[in-house]
Amino acid sequence: MDTFALIVTIGVALGFTYTNGFHDSANAIATSVSTRALTPRAALAMAAVMNLAGAFLGSGVAKTVSEGLIATPHGHKGMGILFAALVGAIVWNLVTWYYGLPSSSSHALFGGMVGAALAGGTEVIWDGVLEKVVIPMFLSPFVGLILGYLVMVAILWMFRRSNPHKAKRGFRIAQTVSAAAMALGHGLQDAQKTMGIVVMALVIADVEGQGDDIPVWVKIACALTLSLGTYAGGWRIMRTLGRRIIELDPPQGFAAETTAASVMYTASFMFHAPISTTHVITSAIMGVGSTKGSRAVRWGVAKNIVLGWFITMPAAGLVAALSYWLVLLVFG
Repeated sequence: MDTFALIVTIGVALGFTYTNGFHDSANAIATSVSTRALTPRAALAMAAVMNLAGAFLGSGVAKTVSEGLIATPHGHKGMGILFAALVGAIVWNLVTWYYGLPSSSSHALFGGMVGAALAGGTEVIWDGVLEKVVIPMFLSPFVGLILGYLVMVAILWMFRRSNPHKAKRGFRIAQTVSAAAMALGHGLQDAQKTMGIVVMALVIADVEGQGDDIPVWVKIACALTLSLGTYAGGWRIMRTLGRRIIELDPPQGFAAETTAASVMYTASFMFHAPISTTHVITSAIMGVGSTKGSRAVRWGVAKNIVLGWFITMPAAGLVAALSYWLVLLVFG
């Protein structure tokens, strides 16, 4: 396996991580910025640091990505499949970022992997895709929606006799903690996904063996690139999450962030499931907003976001398949 192909594929994987960072930075900080709990730059800096820390908290999600979804052959064919999968994910990230649509970078990656594998005629582990991707894709937003609603109801009941202005001031401070927890969970989930891809590239190139520990340099490179992408910011998507679904106040922002962080930690540590941070925080915001009545949530915007969720995997898969055929045509 030639070294050049390995270096290019790892470089593209880190490029995907960077787009993941600026595409999904809104997940961690949109609510805090929209409620003025944090300034945009302070929020981005905090999210970048917590993303970096979260990347080192585990490796279960990385192993799921590298071993449980597709079986890539060794040699140039396997590397071509991996390269095409990453191209599909990057293209979809850039398209959805341009239109300000908070779609899932994770599902863009998984769709790219499946599309490239099918184009390359290699095995897709459908049981793993169903169990680790499809079921969490539907289950985690549902949990986020219900849990967000329940957390907000609990907050409203506990602070029903409090002075509204004092309570909002307190929740603005509390949001600093909840936003940090959200950013830590984002690092825990999304940096590991790219670690899994880089490990796959190393295994295909016979540099690492299947089941080996993730090299430290892979963890550092993925964590730093995700943090840099996060600090670059994703202002278009931030406006959608922070303003266009509902007008958030500090208690609502705290409830949404706490809910999303709890779901991410549970998925990462208990199930090693690579869930979408975008899906979870968006559904939590919807659940929190619905405590004010159905009209408080702009369901037209929410409908467009959910539609984006459903088309992400097939769209990224199609781009990845086309990319693989193009690679095959050019390089043979």
